[in-house]
Amino acid sequence: MTVEALGANQPETFYRGAGRIAAFRNVPALPDRPEDWVGSTTTRFGLAPSGLSTLADGRVLADAIAADPRWWLGPERTDTGVLVKLLDAGQRLPLHVHPDRRFATTHLASPYGKTEAWVIVEARPDAYVHLGFDRDVAAEELAGWVSGQKTDEMLAATNKIPVAAGDAILCPAGLPHAIGDGILLVEVQEPTDFSVLLEYEGFGLADGHLGLGYDLALQCVDRNAWTPSRLAGLRGDAAHLLPPAADEFFSARRLYGGDRLAQGFSVLVAVAGEGRLRGETDDLSLRRGDTLLVPYAAGPLVLEGQIEAIRLAG
Repeated sequence: MTVEALGANQPETFYRGAGRIAAFRNVPALPDRPEDWVGSTTTRFGLAPSGLSTLADGRVLADAIAADPRWWLGPERTDTGVLVKLLDAGQRLPLHVHPDRRFATTHLASPYGKTEAWVIVEARPDAYVHLGFDRDVAAEELAGWVSGQKTDEMLAATNKIPVAAGDAILCPAGLPHAIGDGILLVEVQEPTDFSVLLEYEGFGLADGHLGLGYDLALQCVDRNAWTPSRLAGLRGDAAHLLPPAADEFFSARRLYGGDRLAQGFSVLVAVAGEGRLRGETDDLSLRRGDTLLVPYAAGPLVLEGQIEAIRLAG
């Protein structure tokens, strides 16, 4: 067997969950651990080694990949290029922004920023996300909001977007956003933990500027207006889960029983039903809530049964 079923990997964080990961994954409820970092070679910002995934044999995944990158990733690759999470928003998350690659390279010594995308698995009625400002915001106004923690003014200037199970949305680096409460989602992102918090009071945090100071950190914020037509471009279509703008950063594909998986490193999250994943050396049963780590060495695979899964890769 080359494909590996993963246990939950839930680092502590600053917001609350509501037990959705426990129900989805059939694991103990940990309200202060509302994220499951799946197949992660990424650490929490300033808190390494928290965040790293461990394999069933006790090896840290990042170390295993470093020791044999071709087996895991295929030729000419040295890192996964992706971080996958399950996220259970038991409360509204703070309004925040992730830097892009240029900012991260210059100021955070990283080739990766943090463009991300969300695939909604569950959502309460009237669930929503805040996504982008609905008007142009001057630098001075944004700085005043943040320094004064004027949350109501900040949120009032954002687009409040309804979401439902099955939706998928790209969130480009730089775009202010906040996930509302009552949502369980699969998140795919660049492999960093860089977040500039525009809002931090009420979350037990003293600040959220990545150690850069807000004068510099706020330079990564997209302060331009996002109109309904621009926001519509952050969704895919009937044939593609995510829009073409995601292709530079990662891929996400919805799969059903009978679909084939081309050879390549990926993470597979089963979101509904049950079935099997078969290949030359693999034959695994899977059901809703299972997460699988698929190495390049597994070769081509086929999904069987009444199953729906999301395949995610860098």
